[in-house]
Amino acid sequence: MKPLALLPLLVLISVTEALLPPENLKQISEDGRRYIAAQFENALSGVRQMKILMDQTGQEHQEILRSLEETKRNKEEALRSAQVYEQRLSDAQEICNDTVLALWEECKPCLKQSCVRFYSKTCRSGSGLVGRQFEEFLNQSSPLSISMNGDKMDSLSRQDEQQHMSLEDLEDGYSMVEDSVDELFQHSIKAFAQMKPFVSSPFQQSFSAPLWGPFPFERLNFPFTRHTRRERSALFDPFFSGNFESLFEAAKKMMERHSQLAEQGAEGRGNSTDDKMVCRELRRNSAGCLRMKEKCEKCKEILAIDCTRSDQMQGNLKETFEESIRLSETFTRQYEDLLQRFREKMLNTTTVLEDLSEQYGWVSKLANLTQSDKGGIFQVSTASSSIGGEPSETTVTVNLFDSEPFTFSVPGHIHMEDPKFAELVAEEALKRFKKEVIEAA
Repeated sequence: MKPLALLPLLVLISVTEALLPPENLKQISEDGRRYIAAQFENALSGVRQMKILMDQTGQEHQEILRSLEETKRNKEEALRSAQVYEQRLSDAQEICNDTVLALWEECKPCLKQSCVRFYSKTCRSGSGLVGRQFEEFLNQSSPLSISMNGDKMDSLSRQDEQQHMSLEDLEDGYSMVEDSVDELFQHSIKAFAQMKPFVSSPFQQSFSAPLWGPFPFERLNFPFTRHTRRERSALFDPFFSGNFESLFEAAKKMMERHSQLAEQGAEGRGNSTDDKMVCRELRRNSAGCLRMKEKCEKCKEILAIDCTRSDQMQGNLKETFEESIRLSETFTRQYEDLLQRFREKMLNTTTVLEDLSEQYGWVSKLANLTQSDKGGIFQVSTASSSIGGEPSETTVTVNLFDSEPFTFSVPGHIHMEDPKFAELVAEEALKRFKKEVIEAA
C-alpha cells in the first residue's frame, strides 16, 4: 500500500516549470509585432474606407441639397402665384353679386359654431380660444375661402414650414456623422504617424496625399460649414471624450424619428378622421375649420354659385389659381420625396459607417501613443509552462502599445515553439487591449 501512497508525490515532483529563454521571447515578440502591425494596417484601411464612403456621401448629399433648393424655389414660386391670384379673385368677386356676400355673412356664424362644436367634442380643451381665432380669421376672409378651397393654401404653407424644419434636423444628423468620421480620421492619421516605423513600406506608399486630405465639401460649396451649423447637443460627445458609437446611434435615431413623423404626417393628411391630427391643426391654423363647410347650408349655397361663369376674366383667374395650387402640391410632394431619399441614404450610410467603426475605430486610440520601452509596440516579457505529464497551459505576460501588461494563458496544445504561438498571443493581447483599454475609456 505504501508504494501506491507515494505515487502522487512522485508525480508532483516530476512536474516543473519551464521558462522560455530570452532569445525565444525576442523571436515571439518580433513575430507578434508583425501581426499587430498587419492588424493596424488593416484597421487603417478600414478607416480609409470610411473616409472614401463619407466623401462619396458628401457628393451625393450636395446633389440632394441642390435638388431640394431648386424644388423649394419652385414650390414657393407656385405658392406665391396662387396667393396673388387668390387675392385678385377675391377682389373681383367682392363685386360679383350681393347674393354671395349675403350668403357669406350667414355662412360665417354656422362655420364658427360647427368648428367649435367639433373641437369641444373631439379635443380636450381650448375651444374658447379656437372660437375667437376662427372668428377673427373669418372676418378677414372672403367667400373665396369657401369656393376656392382656401384651406389648401394654408395647408401648403404649413407643410413648407414643416419640411424646412425637417431638413434642418436631418442636416444636424448628417453633421453628427460627418464630424464623427472626420474626428476618427484625424486621430487615425496621428496614429499612422506614430506607427510608421512598424508599418510596411508598400503600405506607406499606398496612401496618397489627396486621399488623406480634408473632406472636399468646400470645393462643392457645402452650405453648412462648421461655423454655421447649430451647436451639437451635449448629450452626444465625440469618441475621444466618451463613446464614439453614440454619435452614429444618435444620428440614426434622429433620422428614423423624422422618417416616422413624415409617415405619420402623410397618413394624417390623407385621413381627416385622425382626431389628434385635426385638433393640432385647428389649434395652429384656423383655416382648417373651413372643412366644416359641408355642415352649413348657406356655405353650400355659395359653392353652387360660380361668378366666373359669366366673367371670362374671373374664369381665367380661377383657372390660373387652381393650376398654381396643383403645381405647389406637386413640388411639395417632390420635396418630401427628396427628404425621404436623404433620410434613407443617410440611414444606410450611417449603418455601414457604424459597422466599420466597430471593427476599425480602435486605431484612433493610438493617436497619443507613447513608447517608453525598447520593445516597441509588442513585447512578450515572460512565458512559462509546466513540463512533465500532460501538456499544460502556457502563461504569458505581454506589453502592448503603452498599456499595462496583460497576463493570460495559451492552450497547452499550442507549444511555445509552434510558429502559430506568437500570432495567438498577439491576437489575444489585441482583444484584451480593445476591451480593457479602448472600450473602458
